[in-house]
Amino acid sequence: MAAAETIPLPRPRPEHLNAAPADETAASPEAEAAKTEEAKKSAEPPPPSACFLRLRERAVVRSLPDIDKPGGCIATDAVQLEAIILPGGRQVALEPAGTFRCEMAAAVTDWIREVVAPVTAAHLGSPLRAVENFDSFSCRGRNRVTGAMLSEHGKANAFDLRSLKLLNGTAVRPTDQSVAKDFRDGLRMSACARFRTVLGPDADGYHEGHVHLDLAARRNGYRLCQWEVLQPFLSDAPFAHIVGDGKPGAHATPPRAPAAAVNVEEKPRSGAASRKL
Repeated sequence: MAAAETIPLPRPRPEHLNAAPADETAASPEAEAAKTEEAKKSAEPPPPSACFLRLRERAVVRSLPDIDKPGGCIATDAVQLEAIILPGGRQVALEPAGTFRCEMAAAVTDWIREVVAPVTAAHLGSPLRAVENFDSFSCRGRNRVTGAMLSEHGKANAFDLRSLKLLNGTAVRPTDQSVAKDFRDGLRMSACARFRTVLGPDADGYHEGHVHLDLAARRNGYRLCQWEVLQPFLSDAPFAHIVGDGKPGAHATPPRAPAAAVNVEEKPRSGAASRKL
């Protein structure tokens, strides 16, 4: 018992060891600042590409961050195209502005500068003011069909043109059968020479009111050009809203000509699945 009473007690634990352990997951202020700076950089567009540097001399355009969305909608060197600068300096607006890969934006810009604007002024009697953008980047399947293959629109690699807006206040659709056929023929031939896919009226039932253009890469450089430039409506009968007593009658759509009068050559077409975009 005496021996037990003389055994010394252990020393008290140092105060700094009794403190609660620091949160090892908490980053230092320097590390937090570095993370914030990195997040800012990732949200900024990458440095201008050679394509962008060339394009901004011919268009009102700004660089965008790379596109990376679910479903495979991925595009690098993305830009927003707002207007095309014609050789004389006048601008033709894209309404609304479109989002494209830079290469696609450059193809659209050059086509409008070199072909669409000049032939519009020459054939339609008024300079081109704007081009109606029916669709550019859109993360979706072909023809907006659920479960369909990814459209070139989902890659920022396509443009749907709906109408050409003139300085005189009118708008003309390249798909309109009443527009001069030689004008529509010229647009079709130039588009098929510049783009890898061109779909318009009579292609697949999805492009009767607009023209689809894209730069889809295919094996062996294969191109698809399916835009039927139909003959204007023909009819020997007077318009239904014109009457003989000089008084206007109720407006009605002019009758179409019989199929034989239209005289459009039927062309064999490949399966519909290959044409849907």
